[in-house]
Amino acid sequence: MRRRRATTWLAGLLALCFAAAAFGRDPLEQREIDYLIESIAALPQAHFVRNGAEFDARQAADHLRMKLRRAGERVATADDFIVYCASGSSVTGQKYLIRFADGRRIEAARFLREQLTAYRAREGHGG
Repeated sequence: MRRRRATTWLAGLLALCFAAAAFGRDPLEQREIDYLIESIAALPQAHFVRNGAEFDARQAADHLRMKLRRAGERVATADDFIVYCASGSSVTGQKYLIRFADGRRIEAARFLREQLTAYRAREGHGG
């Protein structure tokens, strides 16, 4: 099971790298986007609320990867990713939310901006 999960994760990461190259995305920006998606995937006790329905962290990360693929060249930066892929539904206009195990809710865009700020501070670049 662990090997299968690692293989799946690696395949997903490689797919994102190839997609980034295909869209001419800067490698630094792609790393930031990957980090943001993984920060959602790493919330196993949280639920991602999309159009009133709740999804687990894995499903949320998969959905964001799909939106990133579909956005193509429109997403050049991590900030673009938050705006075009991770803020809300392009169909209904409803904002995406994250509901934590303790019941606290936060807009996904706000959560991701906080994650991005912390990541950039740790990595030593301002973005």
